[in-house]
Amino acid sequence: MFRTKRSVLVRRLWRSRAPGGEEEEEAAAGEPGAAAAVAEPRAHLGGGRGCCPGKPGRGGRAAAGAEAELKALTHAVLKRLKERQLEGLLHAVESRGGARTPCLLLPAKADSRLGQHWYPLPVLLCKVFRWPDLRHCSEVKRLCCCESYGKAHSELVCCNPHHLSRLCELESPPPPYSRYPMDFLKPTDCPDSVPSSTETGGTNCLAPGGLSDSQVLQEPGDRSHWCVVAYWEEKTRVGRLYSVQEPSLDIFYDLPQGNGFCLGQLNSDNKSQLVQKVRSKIGYGIQLTKEVDGVWVYNRSSYPIFIKSATLDNPDSRTLLVHKVFPGFSIKAFDYEKAYTLQRPNDHEFTQQPWTGFTVQISFVKGWGQCYTRQFISSCPCWLEVIFNNR
Repeated sequence: MFRTKRSVLVRRLWRSRAPGGEEEEEAAAGEPGAAAAVAEPRAHLGGGRGCCPGKPGRGGRAAAGAEAELKALTHAVLKRLKERQLEGLLHAVESRGGARTPCLLLPAKADSRLGQHWYPLPVLLCKVFRWPDLRHCSEVKRLCCCESYGKAHSELVCCNPHHLSRLCELESPPPPYSRYPMDFLKPTDCPDSVPSSTETGGTNCLAPGGLSDSQVLQEPGDRSHWCVVAYWEEKTRVGRLYSVQEPSLDIFYDLPQGNGFCLGQLNSDNKSQLVQKVRSKIGYGIQLTKEVDGVWVYNRSSYPIFIKSATLDNPDSRTLLVHKVFPGFSIKAFDYEKAYTLQRPNDHEFTQQPWTGFTVQISFVKGWGQCYTRQFISSCPCWLEVIFNNR
C-alpha cells in the first residue's frame, strides 16, 4: 500500500509537469547555433532578457528522446523523496504556488545530468514543473518565504519550485512600444489628470504620475510603515490606502490562504465590463517584498503585469519604460539607493509637478504607453500605486 501510494503521487506529479521545452532540449544537445536560434525570439518579445516564456516545441525523434530522458531522471529523483515530501510538492504544483507549502529540503550537492548539462536539483524541478527553458540557477531568485532564502552555503537546499521565481533581466533594449513620455509632465488641469483623495479626506487633482509623498506619509520622521498601496480602477481610487509594515505583502483578488491586501473585498462601483474582466484575471496577484537591495515584485498571477519605476531606467532619460513582467517572474521594481541619487531636473514643468521618484505604478493585464490605446496608466482598468516612505 505504501509503495502504491508513492507511485500514484509520482505519476500525478509527472502529469502536472510544465508543457513544452522539447525543442530547446533538442537545440541544447545539438549545435550552439540552434540553441541561440531558439532563444533569440524570446529576448525580442519580452522587452528584457529572460522575461518572455518560450513556446512549446514540436515533437520529433530527438524531442521524444529528450522527453524520455527527462521522465526517467524526474522519476528517479521523485522516488527518492518521502511520501510526506511528495504530498507537499504535489500540493505546491497543483495549486500553482497559491497555497502555503513547506520547503522541500534535499542535499545541496545532488546535481543531476540531463543531456549535456548538469543541473542542481532546484533548477531541475523548476525545469520540470515551471520553466522548461531554464538553464542556470542564476536565472532564478528565491522568495523570502523559503528557508533557503539568503543562505549561500548549506548542506540542504529547498527544491520546492514555487519557492523560487524567474528573474526578469533588463539588459536587452526594450521594444519600442514600451517607451512613453513621463506622465507627470502634463499640467495638472489636463483632462487626463487623476482625482485622488487622501486618508485625511482632502481631494486633489494630480497628473497620472500619482500621489505625492507628503500626501500619504503621516508625520515627518514616521517609520511605522515602509510603503502604502493605493488600488485604482481607471481614474477612480477604490478603498483606502493600505499601509504596509511587514517586509512582504501579498496583493491579490483570489488567493488560497491569502493574507494581505485582498482587492476582492473592496467595494467597487465600476460597472465597466473591461474592468470586471481584468479584475477577475488578477487572481493570485503579486507579492511585494522589501529586501536588502530594494523592493521586489513577484508576479504570482496567470497574466502579465506592467511596471513603471524611476529606478528601473537611465536617470538621465526624460522618458521612462513600462516593463512587462510575465507570470512567475520577479523584478527589482525599486532601488532605495538609486532613488536617493535621482535629482529632479531643473525644467519648469518638472518643478510644477509632484516628484514620483519614490512611487511605482503597476497595471494588471493591460499595458500603457505610446503604442497602446492607453497612453496613461489612469486609463488602465486595474492598477496599483506603491508610494515608498523615504524617511
